[in-house]
Amino acid sequence: MPPVTITPFATHRLDLLPLAVEHAAEMAVVLADPALHAFIGGEPLDEDALRARYARLAAGSPDPAVSWLNWVIRVRDEGRLAGYVQATVTAESVAEVAWVVGTGRQGRGIATEAARGLVGWLRDAGARTIVAHVHPDHAASAAVAASAGLSPTDEWQDGEVRWVHMPEPSATPETSHPRTAR
Repeated sequence: MPPVTITPFATHRLDLLPLAVEHAAEMAVVLADPALHAFIGGEPLDEDALRARYARLAAGSPDPAVSWLNWVIRVRDEGRLAGYVQATVTAESVAEVAWVVGTGRQGRGIATEAARGLVGWLRDAGARTIVAHVHPDHAASAAVAASAGLSPTDEWQDGEVRWVHMPEPSATPETSHPRTAR
């Protein structure tokens, strides 16, 4: 799979915009709650630290066979950022995805809608396998993964369960349903 070029996309209620350094100030507020890091680790970054991080992410992967894709989630009718989604896509057409929505915006289906949109965008871009890693105690994130079409596996990585969305099987004569001629 050739390198993937990030583009904005939209869902029913959300605009997903390529991450830019200019998003750091608003995102520092969105991601400021230490409780948000209970399952993902780390601690909230201040605006300056986010600016530096976003500059690195926006510059892209140093490996030409890997694409780093990062979007902020904007709730369209509010015009405010709510979190982010991200994907790392390899030359083997595998996309590893993640989503984070600020604690003040959780419980409104934003992560679910954004994750579904992300999976669709990645499929359209040519990703064959989509993977997420979800902490086994993070029921909300597991629900987002399931809603986005991912299924849990028996595989673990760094204490998290590997979830996978495999390509749809090709239609075969036994499974396709031709239209009836009238």
